[in-house]
Amino acid sequence: MIESSSRPGWFQKLFEFRCADCGSGEGIRSRPRTLMERYLLPLLLLRPIRCAECFRRDYCLILTPAKDRQPEKLQKITPPTQRSSNVA
Repeated sequence: MIESSSRPGWFQKLFEFRCADCGSGEGIRSRPRTLMERYLLPLLLLRPIRCAECFRRDYCLILTPAKDRQPEKLQKITPPTQRSSNVA
């Protein structure tokens, strides 16, 4: 078994997320937007990932650890406040 310390630097970098803009190591899975992202990227073992700090979008290997997307929260729609009819 090969220990992680004996792996070459370039090989270890393939399996960790690092943002090119801010250098953050935390990524969130992003939703595929185009047909290329939906069908071609999985054939190349890639997926879209968004940086958790600066929200830059990039492509990483499928094996790169990333957090799952949070479900979209339903916004509670509140009725506008009624104006008082005390106009003099």
